[in-house]
Amino acid sequence: MTTRSATILATTIQADATSASRTVRVVLAMLAGTLTIALSARLQVPMWPVPMTMQTLAVLAVGMAFGARLGLATVALYLAQGAAGLPVFASGGGIAYFAGPTAGFLWSFPLMALSAGWLAERGKTRTVAGAFATGLVGMCIAYFVGAGWLAASVGLPAAFAAGVAPFILGDVLKAAIIALAFPAVWRMLAGSK
Repeated sequence: MTTRSATILATTIQADATSASRTVRVVLAMLAGTLTIALSARLQVPMWPVPMTMQTLAVLAVGMAFGARLGLATVALYLAQGAAGLPVFASGGGIAYFAGPTAGFLWSFPLMALSAGWLAERGKTRTVAGAFATGLVGMCIAYFVGAGWLAASVGLPAAFAAGVAPFILGDVLKAAIIALAFPAVWRMLAGSK
């Protein structure tokens, strides 16, 4: 049987804080999470055929730090901000982003955060290997949903060529960043107690 482990956010919010204080901290964390994802959409690495953003890294980090439910809620808030027209996506915002050929990648974000948060709650992000595997699982979800959606427009071979193959190396590097960062944060938190 697997036991649930506290997330980074739950560990940093004081247990003795009042309910109202905890609520304010959670809301502020959610807003910080959506801002982080929005800013990461603007961080682009020039690649062909399309640039790679850091959105998937930020979505995974939010899920891993906040846990399954709060990570999912934060990513849903981010997508709602984009749907409402706020310029939080790589090239703007608006409802049209949810119907285009690359919309599947946006649709994958809640599932990525949910899975990363679920694994984090079970302690999988406390080790380098576990955090790396968590990152890779999230990236596979993005590929499955994103390329699956794209394949409906251009066919599976073209979707793989444009929506998966160019990003594999970069996404493995993102998983490596997560694998180094999350266990280090857990060690810092353990040392501060």
